[in-house]
Amino acid sequence: MPTFTDLGVPETLVRSLMESGITSPFPIQTATLPDTLLGRDVLGRGRTGSGKTLAFALPMVARLAISTGQRRPARPRALVLAPTRELATQIATAIEPLARTQHLNVTTVFGGVSQGRQVSALNGGIDILVACPGRLEDLIKQRLVSLAGVEITVLDEADHMADLGFLPGVKRLMDQTPKQGQRLLFSATLDNGVDQIVKRYLTNPLTHSVDSVDSPIAKMTHHVLAVHDAESKRLVVNELASGTGRRLLFTRTKHQAKKLAKQLTAAGIPAVDLHGNLSQPARERNLAAFSSGEVRVLCATDIAARGIHVDDIELVVHVDPPAEHKAYLHRSGRTARAGHEGVVVTVMLPEQAGDVRTLTRQAKINVVPQRVAPGSPVISAIVGEVASIVKPTAPPVSVPHQGSSRVGGFASQGHGRRGGSGTGRGRRTGSGAGAQGQGSSTGQGRASGTGRGAGQGSRSSSGSSRPTQGGSTVMYSSTTGGRSGAVEMSRGSDVGRRRGR
Repeated sequence: MPTFTDLGVPETLVRSLMESGITSPFPIQTATLPDTLLGRDVLGRGRTGSGKTLAFALPMVARLAISTGQRRPARPRALVLAPTRELATQIATAIEPLARTQHLNVTTVFGGVSQGRQVSALNGGIDILVACPGRLEDLIKQRLVSLAGVEITVLDEADHMADLGFLPGVKRLMDQTPKQGQRLLFSATLDNGVDQIVKRYLTNPLTHSVDSVDSPIAKMTHHVLAVHDAESKRLVVNELASGTGRRLLFTRTKHQAKKLAKQLTAAGIPAVDLHGNLSQPARERNLAAFSSGEVRVLCATDIAARGIHVDDIELVVHVDPPAEHKAYLHRSGRTARAGHEGVVVTVMLPEQAGDVRTLTRQAKINVVPQRVAPGSPVISAIVGEVASIVKPTAPPVSVPHQGSSRVGGFASQGHGRRGGSGTGRGRRTGSGAGAQGQGSSTGQGRASGTGRGAGQGSRSSSGSSRPTQGGSTVMYSSTTGGRSGAVEMSRGSDVGRRRGR
């Protein structure tokens, strides 16, 4: 396998990667870097999490470092367009350590917050601008920023921007960048008008593909639990949310995400929520608490299905089954990332059985039904399966891993009412290796889990015991086989059409 040096990455950037614990390129990086470092336009097709951020960050920084262009107020030299605030923040976090080695600076622009600080940063002169289309268009209309000096333009998650209705704005922004500049576009699919963006703005692009959005992920186990009624569903979700590892629970609406987080916290399972009704500071606090490990359960709408990258999410629960199979794959792709293992559980009511059957068939998930009830050994086995997932043994670092960026550095304050976590300092807890032989409480009064090499520290859940109640549950389970999992996928849908999301 070629090294970053073999691919032409400058030695200063290679050292920066090594300091971050990144030593080997992912397939999308191996495929694209020789061309992007030479200034070619490239279309990269692959799932979120496949390493695309570094695939464009490395050539962007390397080429700006040798460019004759000069830093000027309100005239960025490189532009990255991203569909969501969270993704914009994490892209900037991934680029910053590389940019520092070349004395380049990075700033972000997105809606949901006051534009004052963003304008000040732009006026101070910036090299790399990471922006959401809505806020950037607003600033351009106010003549507070110009794209006339952009040498390199990147469209990340282009298909997600199409889903959100951003492509008209993207076209208007691209029209304002110099035609002779380098342009890179990364997308999982070319539908919904993305192909028109490619034809209109990329010059003789080289296409590199890594995995289809519809192909299943290796090392991911799928379960479907068909609960008898709403009360059985609540109990099953509580059981699944218990434990020491990170769990991401998806709901269909913002109200349900907020309600579920409160319900779990009241049951002794600290949880935070993430959805479009939260202010940007609240989003950052909650996501930081989850990312750092201060809170182990995140209840979210599909806003979290794409554009957030948190390491070591062992379990994804579809509390409300998604509307279609791509959304199922997008949500599920939050776990089993970068070759690690993960578990996905869908909880369905009787009236949802037909839709879930269609989802799993279209997602190419082979399932075997098994009937259980809340509190049964089968659910304990799922929790034990999650607890047994071996974590990476390398110590955590303060900058992003391959293909994912932690939202760190935020002080996760004010979570007492949601998760009882008080004030966190953005540290990753319980991720070290060597905690062996401990069980993890499921929160239902049973001990599950066996010894494991890279453990969760000594934390156990504080979930309250609940008696088994009536209501039958059917479980469909399967394990997808396939490749080694060197690349990963995550996509989502239906996060709304608000600008600067």
